[in-house]
Amino acid sequence: MKHSGGCLCGQVTYSVSGDLRPVVACHCTQCRKTSGHHVAATSAAREDVTISGEVAWYASSPSARRGFCGTCGSNLFWDGPGTHLSIFAGTLDGATNLEIIGHIFCADKGDYYELTDGLPCAAQDDPALTTQVS
Repeated sequence: MKHSGGCLCGQVTYSVSGDLRPVVACHCTQCRKTSGHHVAATSAAREDVTISGEVAWYASSPSARRGFCGTCGSNLFWDGPGTHLSIFAGTLDGATNLEIIGHIFCADKGDYYELTDGLPCAAQDDPALTTQVS
């Protein structure tokens, strides 16, 4: 299935020719600081993602960077080690047929909200959640 998405102003767009991982919500401090809340992200194999436009990249740690539109500031990608590129699910166009399957870095979540959906909650990272591909 092919998916497409992009930023708010349309300067950066992308398409995904392969499968997307189910959505995982990340509550780490970095995701909360860059998004204003938590991040809901899917991922795709790097070779299946085509990006058009200029992505601004910020090295948020020694092993990862975050991609956003330099014009409108939309957060689009998280790029860390491994074979997949994380894509912020809210930037996908139209129906995705994806579901949230769990939460990671729950130990870092904000104190102003609760996780009450009954989905798995990992205190830190959880490769069992983040490496699933549909």
